[in-house]
Amino acid sequence: MVMKMASWLRQFIKDLATTAIVPVTIVIIVAIVGLHYVEPAPPSRITISTSREEGAYNTVAARYRDILARDGVTLELRGSEGAVENLARLKDPNSGVDLGFVQGGLTSEAATPELMSLGSLYYEPLWIFYRGSHRYMRLGELKGKRVAVGREGGGTRLLSLRLLDASGVNSGNSSLLSLSGDQAADALLEGKADVAMFVAAPEDPLIGKLLRDARVRPMSLDQAEATVRQFPFLHRLLLPHGAIDLGANIPEQDVELVAPTATLVARESLHPALVYLLLQAATEVHGGPGLFRKEHDFPADRDIDLDLSTQAERFYKSGPPFLHRVLPYWLATLIDRMAVLLIPLIAVLVPATRIIPAIYSWRVRARVYRWYGELSFLEAEVRKNTTPKDRAAQLRKLDEIEERVNRIRLPLAFAHHLYVLREHIDLVRRRMGGRG
Repeated sequence: MVMKMASWLRQFIKDLATTAIVPVTIVIIVAIVGLHYVEPAPPSRITISTSREEGAYNTVAARYRDILARDGVTLELRGSEGAVENLARLKDPNSGVDLGFVQGGLTSEAATPELMSLGSLYYEPLWIFYRGSHRYMRLGELKGKRVAVGREGGGTRLLSLRLLDASGVNSGNSSLLSLSGDQAADALLEGKADVAMFVAAPEDPLIGKLLRDARVRPMSLDQAEATVRQFPFLHRLLLPHGAIDLGANIPEQDVELVAPTATLVARESLHPALVYLLLQAATEVHGGPGLFRKEHDFPADRDIDLDLSTQAERFYKSGPPFLHRVLPYWLATLIDRMAVLLIPLIAVLVPATRIIPAIYSWRVRARVYRWYGELSFLEAEVRKNTTPKDRAAQLRKLDEIEERVNRIRLPLAFAHHLYVLREHIDLVRRRMGGRG
């Protein structure tokens, strides 16, 4: 019994292997060709250019780092002097930086086809504080003043100089001081500067400090609308009186501001899966309400300088892809990568799953049906030759066929074919007048 089972199993494996060899070969060829087009796995470590340690960019990047770590991606923070240096690093293919924070407007005059925007993250208002009782409302009124416009190479300085120049204020008629941050604030409070300009988020402690200091006032730009029309990368904002402190009514009057946005910029080579992961992190960090934004206002497509990445465009229209919403990052990424391989494989496997059983069935039945040819040939001889000598030879031939048929091993599902063949052999034997 054991030997019979072993014999049947060997035959079954042989039939299955012979049947599947062509479809399996086709599948292997399709898989090899498809693997050539499979996108490489996303890197597990990327580098972002931020700001000084105490800067807003560095604080935001640290939150991104914690969120990405949940999915096994390491975000390395590389400090810088700010948006200008970040942009320079992104444009340098040897810097080792994958993405960075860039102030809106910096890329409007730069040739940066190798870069793409992942979207605007939040507003960075231009704050202008001044000393004295006189109320300044236009940049043109700052002629002849000592104005702290930010450090050399900083984003604040570049924006300040562009707006001042458009209003007729320059180094020829005013004293433009290369001070920023705490230095500019100290100079203003100590009377060493008349005006100080800052590009900073409203949550910046330095801005909060100056808004609460009675020695200085924030400038409300009555030409804010005209300014944003001349510089389309800017946005007009309103800081309502009392928005900082209702009880103390800080600020004491509405303040009109202009603001670029902080933009997350990446190289075009950044892996698409990482783009989605970064945008989900940005949504978690910046998606809530704030002083100048409503809930879900950011991240958003508000950067006019750089082309929005394809993945970011899809993200802002319909959210993260379905797989990234319902599956862990690593699994969604794996399926995304393998889609280019799975689609042609499925196209081959679906018909193969129908063909292989049919071929297998045909192969098994063929072991029975081939004897019908022998039986039919023998029956034709019986009709032609009826002598006792011929009949004896024909009976020996029929016995031989029967013996060979009895050695056939078929799966149980096909056993009835064997029984039917034996009945037909007996039928031929009866016609020949032989033993039954």
